[in-house]
Amino acid sequence: MRLFQKSILFLAGFSICNPVAADRLTGKRPNIVYILADDLGIGDVSAFNEGSRLKTIHIDRLAAEGMKFTDAHTSSSVCTPTRYGILTGRYNWRSELKKGVLGGYSAPLITPDRLTVAQFLKNQRYHTGFVGKWHLGWDWHMKGAPAGNNNLDTRPEVDFSRPVSNGPQEKGFVYSYGFSGSLDMAPYVYVENGKATSVPVKNTVSTDSKGFWREGPTSDDFVHAEVLQHLTRKAVGYIDEHAGKEDPFFLYFALPAPHTPILPSSPYLGKSNTNFYGDFVLETDGVVGQILSALEKNGVRDNTLVIFTSDNGCSPRAGFDELAKVGHNPGYIYRGSKADLYEGGHRVPFVVSWPAVVAKGAVSRNPICTTDFLATVSEIAESPLPDNAGEDSFSFLPVLSGGSQGAERAIVHHSIEGRFAIRKENWKLILWSGSGGWSSPKTGEETKGLPPFQLYDLETDPGERNNLSAINPGKVKELEALLVRYILDGRSTPGKKQKNDGGEKWKELEGIGPF
Repeated sequence: MRLFQKSILFLAGFSICNPVAADRLTGKRPNIVYILADDLGIGDVSAFNEGSRLKTIHIDRLAAEGMKFTDAHTSSSVCTPTRYGILTGRYNWRSELKKGVLGGYSAPLITPDRLTVAQFLKNQRYHTGFVGKWHLGWDWHMKGAPAGNNNLDTRPEVDFSRPVSNGPQEKGFVYSYGFSGSLDMAPYVYVENGKATSVPVKNTVSTDSKGFWREGPTSDDFVHAEVLQHLTRKAVGYIDEHAGKEDPFFLYFALPAPHTPILPSSPYLGKSNTNFYGDFVLETDGVVGQILSALEKNGVRDNTLVIFTSDNGCSPRAGFDELAKVGHNPGYIYRGSKADLYEGGHRVPFVVSWPAVVAKGAVSRNPICTTDFLATVSEIAESPLPDNAGEDSFSFLPVLSGGSQGAERAIVHHSIEGRFAIRKENWKLILWSGSGGWSSPKTGEETKGLPPFQLYDLETDPGERNNLSAINPGKVKELEALLVRYILDGRSTPGKKQKNDGGEKWKELEGIGPF
């Protein structure tokens, strides 16, 4: 049987860089702010969708002052895996996480020996800060065995008076403030520099379809409807404290919005003339405006590299039917949604602004991936990565100065079920019969009788409607072989072969053997 024709629910650098370094471009190392929205669709940002009913004026301004990437992708179509890739420059399916996401009580996914962006920049004398949604696991002080702690509905006993370990600080962040999972995953507790700011003494739950969150321990200082603005004040405070100091800063600001619970604050209610989700998108856009204002107020906007993107495509929780009635599509022209292998699951808005370096209003059609961040900061710092770090990271610094990434590369996509797709140039091969996620055709009855592979020419068919696998078997075989090579090499960048994690979780692929 050919590779990937059965269900695969598992899996199984040294960067290619153009030597354009930041200090040669500006004379000074830039501050770096990475803003990660949660479940924001590419069609929700008017800079990427002129027909959008939502006018995202602040993100649009960021794009007008810098470069927008129209072919940018997350490494996964769900949140934990993408966050892993952003911080490590490595595909999540090389880690222990082969499908799905972590929960609020989960153990850390990033291993102690894995280099992160924060640790790298800390070694380059950056002050590093994290604010927001972590969702990569850390070690709570459990009372008893933490069995099933990856289950989103699990309720382990935790001693919240004890510090957490193996969280953001151990991954390189000098300062950290946030919560463990998504805003709809218990426990609802802020943790600052490893310690809970308040021990929860109550449980809360919401069963509202839009304002939904699971039942769980909630601290008195944790109010779901106020979390987005509370975190924004923390992020602005971090900028105020560290702007203008001798050493630059790196702020990773991971927003909890517009993910569920969809809770726009009073000033934004009804502002979008769509639904609550549209209002929440505009509030998310407003947060971007607050961050830009903080940089400008402190006089550091010109030499600050600001990246704005989303962790995956829009979730059906946004209310697609409601939005369609008012003429809005969060996925724009692309098929599918969060969780899927189709473009709507992982093609995201991606904007880079760095006024001292990047030309205003620039547009790049260069395909990039969120795993590319580590290699990019490595080139900015003129400090090469070790061979066992950033195995799937390619620097896009040359693109920012008008060039290209300078290397032939393909991007691997991954869905909530652990299914795979690979994209090279205009060709995309989905190694499954359906979406691999939440859209039709769903795994099961809907995929029965469908072709085992899907091949699309995205240049002529960006909506992925015309499956060419039957008439182009050579391209199917070529892309399948490339994915196999990336798996076996433990990397997609040049360099020494590396090991993938997972042990017995890796299945044998016929004709290849265990990884």
